[in-house]
Amino acid sequence: MQNVTVRVTNGIAQVRLSRPDKLNALTLDTLQQLVAAAKQLRRDRTVRAVVIAGDGDSFSSGLDVAGTLKTPGRVVRAFLPVPGRGTNLFQEACWAWRRVPVPVIAAVHGHCYGGGVQIALAADLRFATADSKWSVLEGKWGIIPDMTGIRSLTEVAGADVAKRLTMTAERFSGADAQRFGLVTELDDEPVKAATAFAESLLTRSPDAIAAAKRLIDGALTSSARRTFARERWEQIRLLRLPNTGILRRAVVTKEHPEFRPRANRIRPWH
Repeated sequence: MQNVTVRVTNGIAQVRLSRPDKLNALTLDTLQQLVAAAKQLRRDRTVRAVVIAGDGDSFSSGLDVAGTLKTPGRVVRAFLPVPGRGTNLFQEACWAWRRVPVPVIAAVHGHCYGGGVQIALAADLRFATADSKWSVLEGKWGIIPDMTGIRSLTEVAGADVAKRLTMTAERFSGADAQRFGLVTELDDEPVKAATAFAESLLTRSPDAIAAAKRLIDGALTSSARRTFARERWEQIRLLRLPNTGILRRAVVTKEHPEFRPRANRIRPWH
């Protein structure tokens, strides 16, 4: 993959948008490679966390409109949803990271515009520099965010902020992004900070972390009764998994836990 790189070290996957000469503007090839990278990492049960960042001076300046429109046939096909998945290519390039059963952390610096914002919001957490430049830029061109941005903006920032940013297309700093609720933490070195956070999770059970991500994401669209049922099922399952026992013994003996690969997911409510 030329526009997206993946490197896994000690269970932490470093994913990079890699068109630095174009401020990591998103092409159809980039979107396809993001989907492929997420699918690859989702299947690797030894991966414990993912850090997504941009090479060069920016996270992403958004969609490369001029380049994308050179292949109108591909654009039409990219708008078509995949049967059974519920997303088209533009949407899956973001939502695929919600499907990865480990914490996904976006590290943002420089420009984070349009599709870049939507990729960042698809992550579970966002670390950013205070001077990074953000905009839900689609409104400038008379369109709306359509890479799952409406959903993720509303979830992360609330309906009023989502409406403001989508309707105005205003530009704002990373410090303002934190004030709006889009950024989890400000840091001058967001990749370093995101990686340090990922490393801090290595002493926690990968099965418990995966269950927490599933439950919290599911609770956003489920009734309280359904969430309670999922809690019960996940807890019973966790109590029977080897990694839970490994962590329990490590806590008692004050030793570093040596976990097994994450268990395969079972979906009793589907």
